[in-house]
Amino acid sequence: MTESGPDGPSFDPRSWGAAKPDESKPAAADPTFDPKSWTQPTIAARPSKPGAGPWLWVGLGGLLVVAIAAGGVVFLASRKPPPTPHMAQVITVTSITPPPPPPPSGAERRTLTLSGPQDLLGALTSAGVGSADAQAAAAAGQARLGGKTGQLRVALTLQPAGAGVVLTRLEARRDDGTGAIVVRGVEGGYVASAAGADLVTQVKVVRGQMDTNSFYSSAVAAGVNDDLIPGFAQAFAYDFDFQREIKPGDVFEAVFEQQADPSGAAVGSGKLVFASLETQAKSRALYWYAPPGKAGGWYDSNGRSVIRSLMRTPVEGARISSPFGVRMHPVLGFMKMHNGTDFAAPVGTAIYAAGDGIVEFSGMKGPNGNFTKILHPNGWETLYLHQSLIEPNVIAGAHVSQSQKIGEVGATGVDSAGRSTVTGPHLHYEVHINNTPVDPMSITVGQGQALGSDEMAGFTQERNRIDALRASQGG
Repeated sequence: MTESGPDGPSFDPRSWGAAKPDESKPAAADPTFDPKSWTQPTIAARPSKPGAGPWLWVGLGGLLVVAIAAGGVVFLASRKPPPTPHMAQVITVTSITPPPPPPPSGAERRTLTLSGPQDLLGALTSAGVGSADAQAAAAAGQARLGGKTGQLRVALTLQPAGAGVVLTRLEARRDDGTGAIVVRGVEGGYVASAAGADLVTQVKVVRGQMDTNSFYSSAVAAGVNDDLIPGFAQAFAYDFDFQREIKPGDVFEAVFEQQADPSGAAVGSGKLVFASLETQAKSRALYWYAPPGKAGGWYDSNGRSVIRSLMRTPVEGARISSPFGVRMHPVLGFMKMHNGTDFAAPVGTAIYAAGDGIVEFSGMKGPNGNFTKILHPNGWETLYLHQSLIEPNVIAGAHVSQSQKIGEVGATGVDSAGRSTVTGPHLHYEVHINNTPVDPMSITVGQGQALGSDEMAGFTQERNRIDALRASQGG
């Protein structure tokens, strides 16, 4: 029950959904999302000139018919072919906050990365700013940035002046968007203010289809930020088996918010606010919502949480290397009941508590290696074997929360003769109901908890806001 096999479906997001192409799916439509076509200008009718007789209008009408006919031929000849099946598309980016005005005419904008505020003076001098101005602007920026060190993204707005340049604006931002904005005064000198207030919040609506490679590649191709993909997958961890249920042609949608500075550069990580997934068998649409005074989470359109009593997959980015059931034992060499599910993953991969509970055992236990056993409120127990380490606070009697990191994947465990009982790094995961092992992948984990009546008003408002954004882009 302790060894991992060489094959099995993958729980690595980069390989989710890998399958043979589904040729029965029709090609996606080819809508136009050119912002220039969103609002068509109204052309005022031109008054007719005195003396323009009916024959003149007949002649013009004939020319118009010819022009329309010719235009139709050109349109048909130049229209692009529809996209191939499984092609992911970025729908749009909508700015909630209007962008700042462009730099003055003739001004030059330069962007650079500095190791810290101490490099501001040298950067300004290298850009050609006069010594006095460079010292004044650097001093103002450093005073506003304070003593905090760390990398800065700096944007300089330089106005030509004679043989040199004059600094009119300096933006210095950290990764989280905070920083300083230094502006030249009308009569000279520089004034600094805190950066952040001028950030633009963008909303990106992304729709696409699963390709033949993986969910990860499909999402990246559609325009979903890398750091948002694990969150998207986690939202559906209770409803979909990404290894068996997701196939090419299945449709997904993501809506996320992203802050950007005035130059358009992304600031910080994006925030996923909506996720949907539609397969041939079922579909699911989820909204991110944080009730007042509580942590945020995923809810369906009726305000019911996706969180169930247990997670099916308590390890990050793993694949099933050996399922529950009778198998040929890879070390002992004979048929033996395998009482759990093995998730193969590199040493050090995070392991999470499948649900809230109390730690019953934590430590080294012979062939089980580093072993943790958790008792859950409904009387079920979950077991985690062969860990490379157990978190220091995960000790007998301690309370753990669902999704809390309790250890890391390893290959620990030896028999009575001191021989290793594992063939490679993996987590052996068991679920016991009434002291009997059951298949973790087949148990019913119940329904999520619904929001209270006092929380539904806020959720409904947020759900309607997200749906309005999606509807504005054809969602």
